[in-house]
Amino acid sequence: MTGDFTWTYLWYLVQSIGWTLVLSALAFALGGAGGFLLMLARISPRRWLRMPAQVFIELIQGIPLLILLFIVYFGLSFYGLALPALVAAALALMIYTSAYLADIWRGCVEAMPRPQWEAAECLSFTRWQTLRLVIIPQAVRLSLPPTIGFLVQVIKMTSLASVIGFVELTRAGQIINNSIFQPFLIFTLVGVFYFLLCYPLSRWSAALEDRLNVGNR
Repeated sequence: MTGDFTWTYLWYLVQSIGWTLVLSALAFALGGAGGFLLMLARISPRRWLRMPAQVFIELIQGIPLLILLFIVYFGLSFYGLALPALVAAALALMIYTSAYLADIWRGCVEAMPRPQWEAAECLSFTRWQTLRLVIIPQAVRLSLPPTIGFLVQVIKMTSLASVIGFVELTRAGQIINNSIFQPFLIFTLVGVFYFLLCYPLSRWSAALEDRLNVGNR
């Protein structure tokens, strides 16, 4: 049985974009903070910091995000820690995002020429001063395109939060489709909305890459 797609349904989809952006922002902001700390640990000369960070990054990168969502939402509730869908989705995405951003940023820091480190040592900079004043400012320039490119992936990965009942764009489409059963129309619209969210960021990432000549480094 099918029904008519009305402006009410369209407005419901548009409103759900807001929750997609909220979840994306939480995942990227919290994941960025975690990723920065992981990156510092990953490049640390201290093995007791470097090795756990490496193990964590490789472990998270080897687990599908969907499984991580199930662990956080269903697994923790089994032990009495029941989290709201938004909190569980944000936590799972934060963990997942932090592992990938840490690797992206580590690669950019390690791509800095060795003479940069040696020049800072000649100026009697500490390791932290070298990172803060010399290496990281240059690495930020190198990291912008891949970081923005990964943000595009984060926005699209929020669609997996629908499996734990969080009503973002994909879940809103499922709810509407369950009411009127017009999957081609509804999920085409959902796809269009994702495209409108992601395409400007993809173009921005490509423009930054061209402007900063990152591809020619």
